Amino acid sequence: MTPLPLVTAAGAAVGGLVGIFGVGGSSIAGPLLALAGVPSLAAIASPLPAAIPTAMVAARPYVRSGDARRAAAAWTLLGAVPATVAGGLLSRAVGGPALLLASGAILVPVGLRVLLPVSDGARETGARRRQDRPLLVASAACVGLVSGLLANGGGFLLVPLYVLAFGLRMRQAVGTSLLVVAALSVPNLITHWALGHIDWAVAGAFAVGALPASFAASRWTGHFGAGRQRRFFGLFLIAFGLVFTAYRLWQGS
Repeated sequence: MTPLPLVTAAGAAVGGLVGIFGVGGSSIAGPLLALAGVPSLAAIASPLPAAIPTAMVAARPYVRSGDARRAAAAWTLLGAVPATVAGGLLSRAVGGPALLLASGAILVPVGLRVLLPVSDGARETGARRRQDRPLLVASAACVGLVSGLLANGGGFLLVPLYVLAFGLRMRQAVGTSLLVVAALSVPNLITHWALGHIDWAVAGAFAVGALPASFAASRWTGHFGAGRQRRFFGLFLIAFGLVFTAYRLWQGS
């Protein structure tokens, strides 16, 4: 049996990350819960019930400041929701260990790209690209498929996508991502619940830690400049992805 206090501590750590960076929810929670001894598919899917209220709480300061782009979030959901269901159905065929390894490894290249500066020209090009609604919907579908496979809200991919491809600034990307994550976690939760992947005792203990931590951390987001927030986010993704991937490879050897 997994010690539930460890699960609650993992929830608090993840909730804090969501409150500060707007991402890192289920993508970080799965590896953390696996380290705490939760079986792989349950580790991936059990944080989903907490992802919805946690993202909603963390989104509040971004909505109030006008940084959350609701139109971009709506177009993203148009492509991401059906792809998320498809990814969730595919997850059983892929298997939990492979999904956990993928969830750690994918963080490294994403983090490296986030650290690179975004020029004003690239941001202007991204803003024009954002008006290409079919491209935004298709890009969101790709994120949704990965989100369903890895049973997470997709924020760790959405924020870089918004910043690098569609010209949003970091706070705008974070706020918009949180709106999408809160909505996208609903079909993701239903799919993995139907597949029997959620351990509700783990889900409850995780939520006990995640929700208050997300609320507390979200109150400090205004103290981070956009550049510092982006750098910390990129460095965290790289460090965690490398450590967890190395751990999983060593464990499987």
